[in-house]
Amino acid sequence: MSVIVTPNILLPIDSINKEKWAVIACDQFTSEPEYWDKLKVYVDNVPSTYHLILPEAFLDEEIKHKISKINYNMDLYLKNHMFVESESFVLVERQTPYVERRLGLVTAIDLDAYEYEPGKKGKIAATEQTVPERIPPRVQIRENAPIELPHVLVLLDDQGQNIIANLYKNRKKFKKLYDFKLNMNGGYIRGYEIKNTQPIIDAIDALPNDLNLIVGDGNHSLASAKVCWEKIKKNLNEEERKKHPARYALVELISLYDEGLTFEPIHRVLFNVDKSVINALGNRLSGAGKLEIFFNNEVFYIDIPENPFLAIKQIQEIIDDFLKKNSYADIDFVHGIDSLKRIVKNNHDCVGISMPTLERDKLLPYIRENGVLPRKSFSLGEAEEKRYYLEGKKIL
Repeated sequence: MSVIVTPNILLPIDSINKEKWAVIACDQFTSEPEYWDKLKVYVDNVPSTYHLILPEAFLDEEIKHKISKINYNMDLYLKNHMFVESESFVLVERQTPYVERRLGLVTAIDLDAYEYEPGKKGKIAATEQTVPERIPPRVQIRENAPIELPHVLVLLDDQGQNIIANLYKNRKKFKKLYDFKLNMNGGYIRGYEIKNTQPIIDAIDALPNDLNLIVGDGNHSLASAKVCWEKIKKNLNEEERKKHPARYALVELISLYDEGLTFEPIHRVLFNVDKSVINALGNRLSGAGKLEIFFNNEVFYIDIPENPFLAIKQIQEIIDDFLKKNSYADIDFVHGIDSLKRIVKNNHDCVGISMPTLERDKLLPYIRENGVLPRKSFSLGEAEEKRYYLEGKKIL
């Protein structure tokens, strides 16, 4: 059985304002709640995925009430027929403030083929370690939700095949599903309906390597979907397991070699700290590379390994050790150097660490040989380039 299946995709009906419907992934701008406050004012009370998600910037605030409200809104949208359903893939053309074009393919993957825990191997693999404490809140959101809205990006190793790029060359043959400007400086997006999906599935199945699909973004969301499915399937027989919608998670596939796909570092920001964390890094790191660190109005430079995979691993180990010994300290992960500098400037006793950038061509070989990277090792583009919630799928 293929790890890719054709989903029944939900899209908002034509009368809904798409610019207000689609909002950015919930795990962005976590240290900048003003972004979400501004988005809330813009969206107002019209139908929007904003009302169907829980931004992680507000994860600690009345979570049970917020989750109940999300589930209520999902039921309301379904009962009021705010979706149209199509058994298809969706070819996505995304323009961002940084790249002219990034191509993707919205499809569904088999969660039985996906593994995220260290030591376990599947046909679909995580790229980064998950943080166990981040999974339960996401499970709470999903376990009673009638639909899912994905921000998961899965990288496809289709070198030489150009599976998604070839679909785009023939885009005029496909029905256009949407075409609009994204809010909050997200760029522009177009979507095309792909009904004849089997040749695409066959082409992906025929790829030569054992591991051709790795999760580039949304590792924790997909891990939460896996946890929910494992719980559900215990009470199903084999035939029921094959057909249950929760077994299949909606994702966007992107070719690892897409010209619009950029790999950006995810920076670290530590709160309630002083220069001791900088000293800890400086005392234990060495090499031909450089690490830039911001504290108040000062900038520090520390020698680190030139190999970014090794450097990220060592930096995160030192940070984790520091956090264990200093319970008052806290950490967040930030996309974009400007956001990092702004957060450090606006917060006292705050250290910003500008992380190294991974090399695209070495990512998949590293995963195949070594398994997962440390958590939050890289980002597919800047924060504004993240996936916007748009398509959905029933999971109950």
